[in-house]
Amino acid sequence: MNASRLSVAPMMDWTDRHCRFFHRQISRHALLYTEMVTSPALVRGGAQHLLAYSDEEHPVALQLGGSDPEELAEAARMGAAAGYDEINLNVGCPSDRVQSGTFGAVLMKSPDLVACCVAAMKRVVDVPVTVKCRIGVDDQEPEKILPDFITRVSEAGCDYLIIHARKAWLQGLSPKENRDIPPLDYGLVQDMKARFPALGISINGGVETLAEAEALIAQGLDGVMIGRAAYHRPWDILSEVDVRLFGASPAASSRAQVLDAMRPYIAAHVAEGGKVHHVTRHMLGLYAGQPGARLWRRVLSERANQPGVGAELIDEALEAMDQPDRLAG
Repeated sequence: MNASRLSVAPMMDWTDRHCRFFHRQISRHALLYTEMVTSPALVRGGAQHLLAYSDEEHPVALQLGGSDPEELAEAARMGAAAGYDEINLNVGCPSDRVQSGTFGAVLMKSPDLVACCVAAMKRVVDVPVTVKCRIGVDDQEPEKILPDFITRVSEAGCDYLIIHARKAWLQGLSPKENRDIPPLDYGLVQDMKARFPALGISINGGVETLAEAEALIAQGLDGVMIGRAAYHRPWDILSEVDVRLFGASPAASSRAQVLDAMRPYIAAHVAEGGKVHHVTRHMLGLYAGQPGARLWRRVLSERANQPGVGAELIDEALEAMDQPDRLAG
């Protein structure tokens, strides 16, 4: 089963292990990604806690940021040893912090270096090594540079490519603006799949519904990666994925079933010294679009950081949805 048919994008400060556990209760088969972990943090900083995850999260991919081939190889080896199902190289993030480290989207300007990084990682791991990139950066002409970029990384052994169908402007646009302002070019990504039929290619950027994802796959792409829509409306995006894209039974028949799995998870996290907020902040969108959704978000947001709060907060939020007058004013 190709888990890349539908994946949830790596998103800094969002797709941590608690978010991934929550998403996994809604879909058993969608591929989940870590937040970007930098190879210097792992190899030089000894931050192996960044590799921690729950076995229930599989299939799960580790996204790495870096530009030193040998350091990335060591970080990839560490990730594979930790049990990750895929190692992904970030060649798409446009943040200033990433640029200063010479990795992320700025690497679109150095395809040979990206190829060296991919080859170095491939030499030391048995799991797939993949790349997430943009269609270009700054004044590059995507239709000219993207085929060359893909040729080089695929020849280096890249197993799969996820293409964010926007350019990144490293000067003049913030990371947030880079997610919205540069125009999407789905047609170019589809052209790349036609030009490189043997290479698995997923598309990322602007996909808001499962129906849109199905349409893109029907047009010949191998998969779709969804970011913010999956985070803000997880039930809408993920609850039917297993049936519609993977031909499997649904992971959960209701939101209530998801919450039944989250209660013991939250309780265990709190027992280990964690805060309820670490988990529930990712659950605010579970009832998006439903009656009482605002009250659900309000209770979770206002109460999750208060002392002594545990998994019972979920039931308080549900009660508020059922009895809105309780929180009136």
